[in-house]
Amino acid sequence: MKKTFSNIEEFAEGQLLLVNKPYKWTSFDVVGKIRNAFKPLKLKVGHAGTLDPLATGLLIICTGKMTKQIDSFQAEEKEYTGTMVLGATTPTYDLESEPEQQFATSHLTEAQIKEACKLFTGDIQQYPPAHSAIKIDGERLYEKARRGEEVELRLRNVTISEFEITRIELPEVDFRVVCSKGTYIRSLVNDFGKALDNGAYLSRLRRTRSGSFNVADAWEVMEIVNTIRDLKQLPKD
Repeated sequence: MKKTFSNIEEFAEGQLLLVNKPYKWTSFDVVGKIRNAFKPLKLKVGHAGTLDPLATGLLIICTGKMTKQIDSFQAEEKEYTGTMVLGATTPTYDLESEPEQQFATSHLTEAQIKEACKLFTGDIQQYPPAHSAIKIDGERLYEKARRGEEVELRLRNVTISEFEITRIELPEVDFRVVCSKGTYIRSLVNDFGKALDNGAYLSRLRRTRSGSFNVADAWEVMEIVNTIRDLKQLPKD
């Protein structure tokens, strides 16, 4: 259920806002849009847990004093739903780049696909995508990758609590994942394709939950922006 606000001062005191990030927006785009809505007030606004531009769904936005709690919100378990495409790979592991390697998929069975999920359940290690926002020596990995530079990737320990297949219509496979902070679903999908001696890339991703917060209770970006603008017109007590 969406929280209601009675005055703009509540945001300065500190608020947690659940926002449904639109497709092709960066997480910073959402933060910037909300921060601009507060002008001329200079209010701290930040987000807990970055979503890739092609992903949608729950983005936790903190304002004012609540920004001090961003790390704790960011550390919470996440749930995602998505679609992977078997039979090809892309350099970015998603649709930000064109499919390259091609593989046949007609031999893959439902049993094989569902069995492969077991390999990625529990405590696992994964490499982040070369095209990711992780910083090395003060520079984002994707900046190096776009210049064609060799990028040193380091294994990360993550936990996959649940990984289930919800639809198979080859080459598309829908899934649901519950995972720890720092999990790259793009990497999970890429590794999933390798486990089948095949290829796979992410074609759709939506964050549905973070900790106890659900996307069903999220604001649309312009909903919260217009609410903030309306509150600024109210007379102060």
